[in-house]
Amino acid sequence: QVQLVESGGGLVQAGGSLRLSCAASGRTFSSYTMGWFRQAPGKEREFQAAITWNGGLTYVADSVKGRFTISRDNAENTAYLQMNSLKPEDTAVYYCAAKRGWDRLKSSERYNYWGQGTAVTVSS
Repeated sequence: QVQLVESGGGLVQAGGSLRLSCAASGRTFSSYTMGWFRQAPGKEREFQAAITWNGGLTYVADSVKGRFTISRDNAENTAYLQMNSLKPEDTAVYYCAAKRGWDRLKSSERYNYWGQGTAVTVSS
C-alpha cells in the first residue's frame, strides 16, 4: 500500500517555474514506477512524465518535453516534477501516481495508487 500526497502547486505567471512534490508513505516506494498526470477542466486526465523505480529511466510526454523534468529521491520517498517555461495551457490539477513495471506508462488505469492532486494555474 502506498499513499501519495502532492504539493507545490499554485498561481504562477506565464514563463515561470514550479516544482511539484509527491510524498509517499510506505516502505515500498522505491519499487514503484512513478508518474505525473494532469487534468484540465472539461478534459481527460493526461500523462506528463514517468520515472523508473531507481530513477534510471524517464519518459516525458512530447507536449511538455524540454520544459518538464521528472525526478525522484528514494531516500526521501518523494518524486518531483520540475515545470519550467509554464504556459496558460499548463493550467490543470496535477496528480502523481504509482504503478509496478515500465509499460503502458500513459494509461492512467495501469496506475494503482493516486494522490489527491495539486492545482496549478498559469496566468497570461
